[in-house]
Amino acid sequence: MIPILDLKAQYQALAGPLQEAVQEAMASGHYILGPRVRELEAQIASYCGTTHAIGLNSGTDALYLALRALGIGPGDEVITTPFTFIATTEAIGAVGATPVFVDINPLTFNLDVTQVENKITARTRALLPVHLYGQPCDMEPLMEIARHHSLRVIEDCAQAIGATYRGKRVGTFGDVGCFSFFPSKNLGCFGDGGMAVTSDAEIAGRIEMLRRHGGKRKYHHTELGVNSRLDELQAAILLVKLPHLDAWNAARRTCADYYNRLLDRVPGVVRPHEAAETGCVYHQYTIRVRDRDRVQAALKEADVASMVYYPVPLHLQPVHHSLAHSMGDFPVAEQMANEVLSLPMFPELSPEQQRTVIGALQVASQSLAVSRS
Repeated sequence: MIPILDLKAQYQALAGPLQEAVQEAMASGHYILGPRVRELEAQIASYCGTTHAIGLNSGTDALYLALRALGIGPGDEVITTPFTFIATTEAIGAVGATPVFVDINPLTFNLDVTQVENKITARTRALLPVHLYGQPCDMEPLMEIARHHSLRVIEDCAQAIGATYRGKRVGTFGDVGCFSFFPSKNLGCFGDGGMAVTSDAEIAGRIEMLRRHGGKRKYHHTELGVNSRLDELQAAILLVKLPHLDAWNAARRTCADYYNRLLDRVPGVVRPHEAAETGCVYHQYTIRVRDRDRVQAALKEADVASMVYYPVPLHLQPVHHSLAHSMGDFPVAEQMANEVLSLPMFPELSPEQQRTVIGALQVASQSLAVSRS
C-alpha cells in the first residue's frame, strides 16, 4: 500500500537526533515552558519574520486565543471560508462570535476575496482566511479590504508553514498567524502542538497570558484563560525538525511538479492550481475528479491510499444548523466537496511510487469513462 503520508520514513531519517533531543529534555527535569519552548519560539519567529511567537498546545488553540486576544466575542462576526477543517469555525464559536461564510475560488480552494466585501456588516470584526492545502490565500486585496473597513485579520496557517505570498511568509500579513504542529503537518511533532506569531507586542503578551490561565505571573490571574502550553518534549522534537522544513517543502514541490507532468496523460482530472506569485508547500496534493468516490475505491483496490479533505462544507455541518444555511448557498464549496481527492504526498515519496499512483488513477479514469459511454 502506498500511504497518504509516511511518518515512519521521516522518523527513520532523524531517529538519532530525535532520540537524543528527547532524552536530554527528559533528563532536564523541566517539562513546561522551559528553555526548549523559548528557543523554538525564537526560531519560529525568526523563520516567519515576526517579532513574537507563542507556543501553544494546538493550532485550534492558536486560533481561539488569537481571537480572544483581539477582543472578538459575542455579537461579533468573523468572515471565513466554508471549505476547511472545523477547527476554523470551532474557534470562532468558542469565543461567542458568529462565522460568516464566503464561497471559495475553484482554482485555489481558498476564500474568494472578490466576494468578501459584500458580506461585511456593522457587526463584522475580523477576517479569517485559511491557506488551504498549503496554497496561500490572495492576501494583498484581502488586507486592503481589512484596512478600508478597520477589520482584524487572523491567518489560519495550519497547513501552510513555509508557504509564501509575493515573497513573504504566510502568517505575517494579518494581526496574528496561527500554526499547527499536528503530526501530519509539514512540520509536525509527536502529539498536538501549535504556535501563534505576531509582530504586535500587546497581542503577543495577551496570548501568552491567556495560555497560562490568564495570569502574567504564577498564582496571580487577571482574567479567565486556558491551559494551552506547548511542552518541552514537543519543542525538543520540533527543534530537531525545523532546520529540515525548507528541504522537505522543496521535496513536496518536486513531487507536485512530477505529479503534474504525469497527469498530462490522464483525462478527466483537474490538477491543483498554484496561483501566481505564491509558493505553495503542498501539504496536500489535491486533484478534482468526477465520480470521486468510485475513483477513490478503485485506487484502494490498487493499494493506493487517498483522502477527501473535506467531504462536507462547514455551512452544511449539523454544528452550524443555527446559521440556517442550505444546499446551494455556497455552490463552489459544495462542488469541490464532491470532487476533491488528495493523493499521497510526503517528502520521501519516490518517483516510482508516484508513477504507481498515477497509473492506478489512469486505469480508474479509463474504466469510469467506458462505464459512462
